[in-house]
Amino acid sequence: MIFIKSIYCLIYGGNLLLLLISPINREEAVEAIEGGADIVDVKNPKEGSLGANFPWVIEDIREITPDETLVSATLGDVDYKPGTVSLAALGAFTSGADYIKVGLYGTKDYNEALEVMRNVVKTIKNRKKDAIVVASGYADAHRVGSVNPLEIPKIAKDSGSDLAMLDTAVKDGKGLFDFLDIDILKDFVDEAHSYGLMTALAGSLKKEQLKPLSDIGCDVVGIRGAACIGGDRNTGKINRIAVSELKSFINGF
Repeated sequence: MIFIKSIYCLIYGGNLLLLLISPINREEAVEAIEGGADIVDVKNPKEGSLGANFPWVIEDIREITPDETLVSATLGDVDYKPGTVSLAALGAFTSGADYIKVGLYGTKDYNEALEVMRNVVKTIKNRKKDAIVVASGYADAHRVGSVNPLEIPKIAKDSGSDLAMLDTAVKDGKGLFDFLDIDILKDFVDEAHSYGLMTALAGSLKKEQLKPLSDIGCDVVGIRGAACIGGDRNTGKINRIAVSELKSFINGF
């Protein structure tokens, strides 16, 4: 498995932007793997931006994914229910995920988000210290009343998480750059790196937006729509040619 230390070597030794692709089932996972995704991120868009999939889907995808490729699982756009979220984290971990992503949707401030993340970290790290825990906020948090996205790096650091992430909560055609400009995103990345954390950015990203994110030092970009036939995250299906084109584009930076 590739775990935190080797990922740091990949990123900081080779200045590599990792491509995370989000399939919903085995068929799409095969397309993501064959296309060259670095991280296979199991999610369920029917349940939201970071909607959770079923344990058997995670297990199935882990089984077909090469050992050197990380399998990520989203726990959902979670409520402020630390116990419930911790149990969900344990379920994702025991199903084979080694990259556990929490969407802090229902946490309205730093303290609530910190409580959720501390308990998820305790749950996961007690079982495998090298597993990666991701605290994810939303660039459009003001639209859903969740925690300020610019507090996510500190929440990740103070909870013992490994990676600070931003996505968008509402999937209505607006993306990451509609809410945060490149200078603010650079500040986000720089702050997270100053704490020794990795960073991931997502949110209806377009191919031409990946180079600016690489330039500011982002470690992981999360993609679904741009890897789907027709470019639609909900109605399209992930296609290996689209994934391969994204991977080749990134490798050319």
